Amino acid sequence: MTRDVAAAQTENGCGHETDETDDDTREQRLSQRPIIPPSPFVMDWIARDIADVARGAPAGRRALDVAMGHGRHALPLARAGYRTFGVDVKFDAVRDAARAALDAGTPIRAWCADLTEHPLPAARFELVVVTRYLQRDLFPALRDSLVPAGLVLYETFTARQLSLGVGPTSPDHLLQEGELRTYFNGFEILFYEEVLLPAALARLAARKRS
Repeated sequence: MTRDVAAAQTENGCGHETDETDDDTREQRLSQRPIIPPSPFVMDWIARDIADVARGAPAGRRALDVAMGHGRHALPLARAGYRTFGVDVKFDAVRDAARAALDAGTPIRAWCADLTEHPLPAARFELVVVTRYLQRDLFPALRDSLVPAGLVLYETFTARQLSLGVGPTSPDHLLQEGELRTYFNGFEILFYEEVLLPAALARLAARKRS
């Protein structure tokens, strides 16, 4: 069962939830966690999408952050005015993101689920963001989760990351050259690139055709 933690629940359940619940322990855990800033690629395209709203695109649009972690993109999406949703397998990460968003006055709707077992809702989101996550059998669901004219932003590691000696090493978590584009055949590819430094990444922005 998926678990909705928009209200920052603390029961045992999905993912790698910790049993530590007192505030001092939680603050210590958060202070020790490396802070990964939002992706400049994602932030740039969020700004472009906001500009589209200003030019008359529908307001109040829904955005989904897939494998959201601690909300490095979900929180900026909420601050930018999207009705923001986030999903991740790790309960404590989702809980912390939901609390941070609530404290900032920009609440998000977050839930804990293993996406290898639980489907994404269909035809629900105007924007879907995926970073540092690769689950190849999820691509059909990502496509289906977008409404017509919806935008997907995707950024994750390629196999060339192996030469850098850091990051994922399993082929299951590394894209091959040109692979990412193939999962969005039929979409309008607005932007695509593969870079080698400072990390080997493939980046795609694509719009679902109406």
